[in-house]
Amino acid sequence: QTVPSCELPRKVYDVARNTGAYTSSGLATAGFRSAKYLVDEWFQNCYARYHRAFADRDQSERQRHESQLLVAETEALARCTQEDSTRRVGARLQDTHGWKSELQHEVSELGAETDLLLAQKQRLEHALDATAVPFSIATDNLQCRERRQHPDLVRDHVEMELLKEVELIRNIQDLLKRTIMQAVNQIRLNREHKETCEMDWSDKVEAYNIDQTCAHYHNRSTEVQFHPHSAKLEERWATSVPAPPRDPPANTYRAERERLASVNLRVLIDSILRDTAEDLRLQCDAVNLAFGRRCEELEDACHKLENHLHKTLREITDQEHNVEALKQAIKDKEAPLKVAQTRLYNRSHRPNVELCRDAAQFRLVSEMEELNMSLAALKEKLLEAEQSLRNLEDTRMHLEKDLAVKTNSLFIDRQKCMTHRACYPTILQLAGYQ
Repeated sequence: QTVPSCELPRKVYDVARNTGAYTSSGLATAGFRSAKYLVDEWFQNCYARYHRAFADRDQSERQRHESQLLVAETEALARCTQEDSTRRVGARLQDTHGWKSELQHEVSELGAETDLLLAQKQRLEHALDATAVPFSIATDNLQCRERRQHPDLVRDHVEMELLKEVELIRNIQDLLKRTIMQAVNQIRLNREHKETCEMDWSDKVEAYNIDQTCAHYHNRSTEVQFHPHSAKLEERWATSVPAPPRDPPANTYRAERERLASVNLRVLIDSILRDTAEDLRLQCDAVNLAFGRRCEELEDACHKLENHLHKTLREITDQEHNVEALKQAIKDKEAPLKVAQTRLYNRSHRPNVELCRDAAQFRLVSEMEELNMSLAALKEKLLEAEQSLRNLEDTRMHLEKDLAVKTNSLFIDRQKCMTHRACYPTILQLAGYQ
C-alpha cells in the first residue's frame, strides 16, 4: 500500500542470438548443440520472468487498491442512494396520503352535495306537480264563467285576474322544467366527478400500498429479487408530470368547482321555489279578492232587482185594480146614458107644439153629451191603464230574467268557482315541501 500507483518504465532487453565465431552452429557439433540456449539467454529469461512477476504483482496491488476504493465508494454511494430513495419514497407516501385524504373528503362532500341536490330536484318536481292544481282551478273557473248569460258575460276584473294567473302558472311551469334540467345535468356532472375522484382515490390507495411496501424493503429483506428490466420506461407507464408536493391533484380542483356550482344551484333553486310559491299565493289572493268584490256587486244588483221587482209587482196589482175600476166606471155609465137617451127618445114623440126645446130638453142633451165625454175619457184612460199594465208586465219579465241571470252568475262565481278555489295548494305544497 506504500508503493505509489504508477506505471514502471519499460526496459528493452537484447536477447543474444546464437551467431558469431563462438556459437554452436558449427557443423562438427550440429547433432548436440543446434537446439540449446546459451547461459546468457537463460539468465536473461529469468530476469524477464522476475520483472514480469514484479510488474504483475505491482499491477495487481494497484488493482486491489483501486478495487477497495471502488468497493468503499460504491458501498457509500449505494447506501446514500438507497437512503435518498427511501426518503423520497417516504415523502411520496406523505404526499399520496394527503392527496388520498383530500380525495376521500371530496368524494364524501360530492356524495352529500349530490344527495342535497337530489332533494332539491325532488322539491322542484313536487312543486311542478303542485302547479297542476292551480292551473286546473284557473282554467275551470274560466270555463265555468263562460256559462254566464247575457248581459253578465262580460270581461270583468275577475276574468282579467284569472288570465293573469293562467299566464303566471305557465311561466312558472316552464321555469321549473328548465331548472329541473339544470339540476339533472349538475347531478350527472357531480356523479362523473365523484366517479373520477373515486378512481383517482383508488389509484392513490394502490400506489400508497405499493410505496408503503417499497419503503419497508431493506438489504436484508427476503422478498426482494432481481428485476433487470424494471428500470426501463414502458409504454404503459404514466408520462404525466407528478403534482408538486402539498399541491392537490387537478381532479380535486374540478370536483370542488362542480361542488360549488352545485351549491349555487341549490341556493338558486331554493330562491326560485320561494319566489314562485309567493307569486302564486299573491295571485291567488288577488283572484279571490276580485271574486269577492264581484260577488258583492252581484248581490247588490240582485237586491236592487228584487226591490224593483217587488215594487213593480205591487204596481201591477194596483194597476190591475185601476183597470177593473175603470171598466166598472164605464159599465156604471151605461145606465145613466140609457136613461138620458131613453128620455130624449120618448120626448121626441111629444105631439104638436109640445115638441119644443125646453129647459128639460137642453138638460137632457147636455147630460147625454157629458155622459159621452165621460165615457170617452174613461175609455181613453182605460187604454192608457192597460198599456201601462202591459209595460209593467214587460218590466216584470225583464226584471225576473235579469234577476235569474244575476242569480246564475252569483251561483257560478260563489258556488262553483269560489268553492273550487278552496282546494288551492298551500304555500308549502307550492314550495315543494309536500
